[in-house]
Amino acid sequence: MKEVKVHSLFTEFDIELFKRGHHYRLYEKLGSHLIEVDGEKGTYFAVWAPSARSVSVIGDFNYWVEGDHQLNVRWDESGIWEGFIPGVEQGAVYKYKIHSHHNDVKTEKADPYAKRCEHPPKTASVVWDLKKDWKDGQWMKKRKSKNALDAPFSVYEVHLGSWKKQVEENRFLSYTELADELVTYVKEMNFTHVEFMPIMEFPYDPSWGYQITGYYAPSSRFGYPEEFMTLIETFHKNDIGVILDWVPSHFPEDAHGLGMFDGTALYEHPDRKKGYHPDWKSLIFNYERPQVKAFLISNALFWLDKYHIDGLRVDAVASMLFLDYSREEGEWDPNIYGGNEYLGAIDFLKTFNEEVYKNYPDVQTIAEESTSFPMVSKPTFIGGLGFGMKWMMGWMHDTLEYFAKEPVYRKHHQNEITFSLNYAFTENFMLPLSHDEVVYGKQSLINKMPGDQWQKFANLRLLFGFMYLHPGTKLIFQGGEFGQYDEWNFEKSLDWHLLDHDFNKGINTFVKDLNLLYKNQKPLFEKQFSHEGFEWIDYGDAENSVLCFIRKGKSEKKKILAVFNFTPVPRHNYRIGLPELKSIEEIFSSDAKIYHGSGDFQNRSITIENIEQHSRAHSAEIQLPPLGMSIFEVKS
Repeated sequence: MKEVKVHSLFTEFDIELFKRGHHYRLYEKLGSHLIEVDGEKGTYFAVWAPSARSVSVIGDFNYWVEGDHQLNVRWDESGIWEGFIPGVEQGAVYKYKIHSHHNDVKTEKADPYAKRCEHPPKTASVVWDLKKDWKDGQWMKKRKSKNALDAPFSVYEVHLGSWKKQVEENRFLSYTELADELVTYVKEMNFTHVEFMPIMEFPYDPSWGYQITGYYAPSSRFGYPEEFMTLIETFHKNDIGVILDWVPSHFPEDAHGLGMFDGTALYEHPDRKKGYHPDWKSLIFNYERPQVKAFLISNALFWLDKYHIDGLRVDAVASMLFLDYSREEGEWDPNIYGGNEYLGAIDFLKTFNEEVYKNYPDVQTIAEESTSFPMVSKPTFIGGLGFGMKWMMGWMHDTLEYFAKEPVYRKHHQNEITFSLNYAFTENFMLPLSHDEVVYGKQSLINKMPGDQWQKFANLRLLFGFMYLHPGTKLIFQGGEFGQYDEWNFEKSLDWHLLDHDFNKGINTFVKDLNLLYKNQKPLFEKQFSHEGFEWIDYGDAENSVLCFIRKGKSEKKKILAVFNFTPVPRHNYRIGLPELKSIEEIFSSDAKIYHGSGDFQNRSITIENIEQHSRAHSAEIQLPPLGMSIFEVKS
């Protein structure tokens, strides 16, 4: 046996916090850390394996031989094994060989707290000391205002492996290349934020990153951790926030991962009714175990701390909240009150949000939650889960269903396009058109639209226009913004050559200008989560499939009027009711020629008359383009 020096980064207070599940900076203690002990440089290793009989560090520095470097178990019943190995340097590759008391099982595991992993299909961890001289101070000082709930928030969702590829070499773009090409594009498109689908290390490309084995390591597919930091820094220097897709709901059963870590169900719940996900054939974290809860919350804080991340979009929240999610009768047990709510997961989510906002009050957490579970985006002190925002899955479903219908039938489904406004202010909603809507035979956004090519693109512009004028923040998945024809395929690059075509270039320019409109018009965001920011003019003209409403900000001097025509029939001299106003001016039209619309239905001069309409004393006649949206600025 080679020398493993007794050494610890843990204090007694650390251990007490760890046992209680209240230590939320575990990445500073567990894992591998390059340090110096008694003048000798090397690496300190610490791993939680309470059911282990012995734990050895095996790696390229000891020819992967078990027993050469055995760690020491702490005396305090914490279940932590630790020790300092002299001479182990940055870049050393390693795993933990764990001999379990349970059935004499031996496992070889990657480090749960590793900050870098080998490039898949290799599965070992890499000793790595994160070092970065951050130069995004200006962004960090002002991001509270950029991330505020009364600020514009339009998100471009990206899968880094398929956004664009290096064609000549048939490979992914690196973090460094993305810092040039992706940042430039997102800035040109006027998005305020970018969201990465899971970037934490994962072994299986077809999982899209949602089956994570390295929760503390950015994927080595695209480069080094510091290069990922530079990508984030470059976004920040260009005034763009970065959101990470975070997956605390489940993890894969890969042999090197968290499953049966020390020969027992350590990270997963031992009861398969709570610990196994039938849909994704993966394991579910044991939210009732304090140390597991601390592992996940530490992980969330790690990305905010070490990588300056501006927000976390939490995946599959609904699957965490309910014991009967995707389970038949007899496959789940009710909680102590007889209900189907998973109380342990609810407590975890509340604590997660409390700790995130306590430590980083200028970031946002966003829940992908598809049910009517109450108060997801309300503070925990009034009984909510504490998220900053929640995806508005009902809006997405109803709106896409509506737009898929031939316009001649839309008059029979007016309630589908208006229903979301009945509950739009019950949560802080984000309106998502995400990756989930353009895979598995659901078709791309453009091919969901009915009609000939002109009508398809007019419909898509109208869809995006309705989304941006509807209360709430926005999210568009890559490719939708330029009318990608094919469904999303994680193995292929987007079809960037389509931007050479007029229709695709038109929709791309439209989204770019929509983002700018959203950012520049305060009535569109200052009260985007409040009923005070919205007023119907008319939702009842189902026969013509026309909607009109007003958006309001904090100032009474300016409002935005939005009018939508969901049919290909132009509406000449269409009268809309108005409050008493001094002027009304058209500032945006989805039918403009620059977007490859007709450009034939402009409202250059509008006269307000004392003619009652829509229960208002004043009104005006406007021209509505076919399958078009017209936006007016109204001043009192």
